[in-house]
Amino acid sequence: MKVHYGLILAAALLPQAAHAALFGDDEARQGVAELRKRMDAQAETLARIEREMKDLGDRRAIIELSNLIDGVRQDMAGLRGQLEVLSNRIDGLDKRQKDLYVDLDARLRKFETAQLDKEKAAQAVQAEQQAYEMGLAQFKANNYGAAIQTLQSFLASYPSSQLAPSAQYWIGNAYYALRDYKNSIAAQQKLISTWPDSSKAPDALLNIASSQAEMGDVNGSRATLKTLVSKYPSSPAAEQAKQRLSKK
Repeated sequence: MKVHYGLILAAALLPQAAHAALFGDDEARQGVAELRKRMDAQAETLARIEREMKDLGDRRAIIELSNLIDGVRQDMAGLRGQLEVLSNRIDGLDKRQKDLYVDLDARLRKFETAQLDKEKAAQAVQAEQQAYEMGLAQFKANNYGAAIQTLQSFLASYPSSQLAPSAQYWIGNAYYALRDYKNSIAAQQKLISTWPDSSKAPDALLNIASSQAEMGDVNGSRATLKTLVSKYPSSPAAEQAKQRLSKK
């Protein structure tokens, strides 16, 4: 039977082992696909050569073809090795990308949570300030009853606010403006007992002394003024108290 030397020549010219250099992600995946195509082509060529050998009677030709087959098999072994290397690298890249995504997602969520907390805190501070300003605006507009209700609602909503002592002070002043001296004294005493270190505490004592004087309790008013001077000697309210005491 006729030997297909064209086929033998094609087998001899098959490419040798593929380059083992490392590629990027996309290049690695493309390299895997190309290697698989080449292996398929090598396998098909090898099968054809083996079929031809069955029909050959020339021992020398058989030996030559056997050598070619060994070369093809070596090429295929090299291709399999490179294919395994690239496949393992792709698996490693996939894992690293997944780990990176998980880490990035966790950091992003942490950042978003922190930002959300800041926004909520800022909104809470703004709402707190607005509630206080609303009560103070009522007082300035001489709406003393509304000012008392608004500021009491503020204290119920924000009992730990830094503005709480001031709110309590203006409640006492609103009662004073309404000539309700008893409730005015009670409101200012609550300020002094709850926030003794507040800058409003001296003013609260001065307001108590004024309410006592309006009620005719001269001795009580004088005693309160002395307490003010003794307890808060450096306050502006203490200076006013000294002036009042000097006139009595």
